[in-house]
Amino acid sequence: MTSYERVVNALSRKPVDQCPFVIGPWPGADKRWRAEGNIPAGADIREFFGQDLRWDGSLKMVADLDYAPEIVEETEETTATRDGNGAILRYFKNKTTTPEHVGFRVTERRDWEQWIRPHFGRIDKRRIPFAGYRAEKKLCAEKQRFFFWGGVAPFELMHPVCGHENLLVGMALDPDWVRAMVTMYVDATIAHLEELFAAEGKPDGFYFFEDLGFKEKPFFSVDMYREIMQPGHRRLFDFAHSCGCKVMMHSCGFIEPFLPDIIEAGLDCLQGMEAKAGMDLARLFRLYGARIAFDGGIDARVLIANDPRRIDAELEAKVAPVLAGKGGYILSSDHSEPPEVSYATIRYFLEKGLAMSRCGARKTSNVE
Repeated sequence: MTSYERVVNALSRKPVDQCPFVIGPWPGADKRWRAEGNIPAGADIREFFGQDLRWDGSLKMVADLDYAPEIVEETEETTATRDGNGAILRYFKNKTTTPEHVGFRVTERRDWEQWIRPHFGRIDKRRIPFAGYRAEKKLCAEKQRFFFWGGVAPFELMHPVCGHENLLVGMALDPDWVRAMVTMYVDATIAHLEELFAAEGKPDGFYFFEDLGFKEKPFFSVDMYREIMQPGHRRLFDFAHSCGCKVMMHSCGFIEPFLPDIIEAGLDCLQGMEAKAGMDLARLFRLYGARIAFDGGIDARVLIANDPRRIDAELEAKVAPVLAGKGGYILSSDHSEPPEVSYATIRYFLEKGLAMSRCGARKTSNVE
């Protein structure tokens, strides 16, 4: 099977010759593997490993596209920058991680109406990465890879504007404001994607990034998800399906309580399943494997240990039940691989996991 065929079948929970796979090394891991001579200089790391799917096309959804980022504080280790949302975020210089929230111009509805909403009243083609999308789509067609449009969903667009704390307080005290933000970002996303696809063609699938939880808990209640977030997700997923595409959604954190409603909104594949947050691939497959496919779920901490025996145990505990149950699965870790993961470890993980899936495919073929 080609990569494209594997991903199509995996997303539809149909048989494959081996499960598709994808890696997501942090820049530090990529740098380490190259410095150690394992990856040629200038090589496309995704093609070097031969992963089955790729994505591109994330829209530029910062509010003020004309605003030049302003450095408001700098140390030897960090830089704090005010962006086009009016938010001040602190980034580390020598390692890749999520930014620290320092301060926000937008803390409530009137700030959003003044500083953010006016920038999304029309289509602005500067938000659309036509060239990057075109190039990635062409490469995937040539290599027979599965091509996702990949971009950010509403929650991940809102919290960089006002911060998690202000956003969650808003969901509790002024839910109409947050609903209005969700609607605005969904409208803007769909409108700009229609422009992109009219010019460059549709993707094979949609890949939304939407972190909705932290350790052992979602950020907000199931009722809040249903009342505030689900209508936006449903519209985005319906739009993807109207394009003839399956929908994958990535989320860090514990989001299991949301899953029935996210599936009802139209989800086809869940990506992530962060083990240290309390998500468990085998359990989720038992509960929802007849309705959706899965991508990830392998504890990145196991990879960090660089111990083949722990990798074997993790695969047997989590991937084997999915394969035995003939579920759709894409092999990957539950989070981007950090620099502590050795090149030998990532190779062992992929080879072991793919061998396991090929064995499962042979057993299925023999039974059928």
